[in-house]
Amino acid sequence: QVQLVESGGGLVQAGGSLRLSCAASGRTFSRYAVAWFRQDPGKEREFVTAISWSGSNTYYANSVKGRFTISRDNAKNAASLQMNNLKPEDTTVYYCAAREGAGPYYYPNRYDYWGQGTQVTVSS
Repeated sequence: QVQLVESGGGLVQAGGSLRLSCAASGRTFSRYAVAWFRQDPGKEREFVTAISWSGSNTYYANSVKGRFTISRDNAKNAASLQMNNLKPEDTTVYYCAAREGAGPYYYPNRYDYWGQGTQVTVSS
């Protein structure tokens, strides 16, 4: 089992930045790929970004490419999502997720562990 806890959400003006953190506990974090998804109420969970277990490979949705950066620190059992140049359409709940195995990393139903989510609100 892996337990994930997100933090760092909040309210920011358009063009601003936020950094989300995902703290992991339980089994060996370095075995797991980590991803961030986001979800509006009543809609499907949307892939944002993912990072392989080693940190060597990263993947981004086109909507966030060039603005968001995912990273991880296996020694600290943590992952982060740096979000720059935020837009009002980035407003939603963000979830950290973890899974074993190779990609693809885009599908939420392939992730075994999820955090509780953190709200990000970008005002115009």
